Amino acid sequence: MTNYQGKHVARKRWVAVLLISVAVVVIAAVAAVLVYQRYWNTVPGAPDVLQGEMSAGSGAGPDLSQQTPPENTPPENQPDDPPEDSVPEDVPYDFSQPVPQGEAVDNSYFDDAAFVGDSRTDGFMIYSGIGTGRNLTSNGLSIFKLAEKKALKIGGKQYTLLEALALEEYGKVYLSLGINELGIHNDKGFYNSYCSAIDEIRKVQPNAVIYIQGLIPLNEKQIEEYNGNKYNLTNEHLRVYNDLMRKVAEEKQVVYLDLYTEFADENGALPEGVSRDGVHLVKDACVQWLDYLKTHTVEFDKLYPEGLPGAEEPGEAVEPGQPDISTEDGSAQE
Repeated sequence: MTNYQGKHVARKRWVAVLLISVAVVVIAAVAAVLVYQRYWNTVPGAPDVLQGEMSAGSGAGPDLSQQTPPENTPPENQPDDPPEDSVPEDVPYDFSQPVPQGEAVDNSYFDDAAFVGDSRTDGFMIYSGIGTGRNLTSNGLSIFKLAEKKALKIGGKQYTLLEALALEEYGKVYLSLGINELGIHNDKGFYNSYCSAIDEIRKVQPNAVIYIQGLIPLNEKQIEEYNGNKYNLTNEHLRVYNDLMRKVAEEKQVVYLDLYTEFADENGALPEGVSRDGVHLVKDACVQWLDYLKTHTVEFDKLYPEGLPGAEEPGEAVEPGQPDISTEDGSAQE
């Protein structure tokens, strides 16, 4: 072999070694990229941007099944907040507001109820279909004479309203008074008398829920046509009395029922056809009244979870007292 031929063979060998070396480097680089890509797709908490870029380059999306949720992310099967029914409902009753509407009770709810009022309430007891509860009503009954006028006859004997209430134990006492007092225009006396009445009722019925029923509006046009409205009964003054009764309810921590809103039309009056004389209600309206009472109830324990406020010995009735009502009295005839 000549010297030239030897150099030529050596050159071929060197080129072959170079090509093999380049191939090895390329293969190693490709393998490194594949390993790097797979590593970053499976590392817990790998940045979303990096994963997205690598996925785009490889032609496949990120393997979400292999990712671990970042810290502070709750598991999918665990809600962020506890279930609503696990939060204790320990919100005190708001005596400044009327009873909210709730699920209707049946008439048996009123089995242990006493209904105190005037001829309007008497009509309610007769025509509403309630069929239960104690009717402690008297035509012309006034808050001003609640403790002194023997207006109720029971078993052949005359009683004041407070004396009559003390004869039995009740779970609810419904008050509906104020129409006979509208023509007197003694707002301060009305408020003070109502406060005194609540105190005395609470003495003889310490376990009862006391409901103050706001006055149902009047139809002044019908009153004028029926009797000339000689007692000056107006919805304007009736609304003043309702506001006073709401204040009594808040101060004395008893329940207020907003019957005015239930019956008032767009002018704040009793609609036509609801009354025969502008004051007393027809049968359908009495049924509506009962439906309202059935959907606006509250339990004693909800009102007073720690017992009746100011009661020395809750649960024990006392003899009826005679409140000192130093107000102007008198009443309009119904």
